[in-house]
This record gives sequence, structure tokens and C-alpha cells, in this order.
Amino acid sequence: MPAAPHDVEAVTGLLGRQPRADFDVVVRDARGAPVVIRNAPLLHDGTPMPTRYYLVDPGLVTRVSRLESAGGVRAAEQAVDPTELRRAHERYAAERDAQIPAGHRGPRPHGGVGGTHRGVKCLHAHYAHHLAGGDDPVGRWVAARLAEEDAVRGAP
Repeated sequence: MPAAPHDVEAVTGLLGRQPRADFDVVVRDARGAPVVIRNAPLLHDGTPMPTRYYLVDPGLVTRVSRLESAGGVRAAEQAVDPTELRRAHERYAAERDAQIPAGHRGPRPHGGVGGTHRGVKCLHAHYAHHLAGGDDPVGRWVAARLAEEDAVRGAP
């Protein structure tokens, strides 16, 4: 962090606005375009940023949004082991919080994946965490649902 100028330009285009925090690209597609970014724990103005991993690939964002709108948050929460989910939140928060500058006295990010302490708030955040290599049971659940969709559509 901070990202290379070409990554800032690409992510600005994907978000439709300038990023408000330093970030780096941690997952890219086959063409090299950003898929997942890793955010700094604080925005440029010092505001806490609880979401460490952010899904920016528009196709994946749309697919995960459809999954969410079809009741995916509730289904994922019921499908995964609550202890495993709690541990994923704890690991996520510990990784993010370890990047807060020493001596920071302002507000701090809270919660785990998506800023929540327990349960599931946002499938996008869990899937981004999973794609970035995080041990996230909800992210794995999302990946499995997307793979099922691909199989039905006959996608590679």
C-alpha cells in the first residue's frame, strides 16, 4: 500500500469514484484487472474502515448480489458452523487491526468480516476474503454456489 497509479485508475473506474483509503490489489483476473482489493484500516481522513477485503470485479459483484437478493445471507448463516464463522471474524479483525498505525488515538474499525461481530452481513465481503486466501466458511459457501451456477450454465 498504496496502490500503483494504474491500479488506482482501474479501481476508480470500477467503483465509480476515487478510493478513499490506501489499498493494494490482492486478486487479479486472467487479464490482470483487479478482482479483490485489500484496504487500509483507516480512510484518508482517519475514519475507520472495517472492510479489509473488497470485491471490485463487476461480474462477480453482480453474481454475488443476485445470490444475496435470493436469501443468500440467511442461507449461508444457516449452512456454516457458527464456531468456524466466529473464528473467521476474529482472524479477519486481528489481521486488519494489526495494520492500524502505532499510536493511533482516533476511532478504530470494529467487528470482523463486513464490520459485524457475528453472523453474516455481506456475502461480497466474505467472498472477497475467501478469494484473497482467507479461511472463511461463508466465502467457501459463496464459491460453491457460484460453481453450481456455472455447472448449470455449462460455464468453464
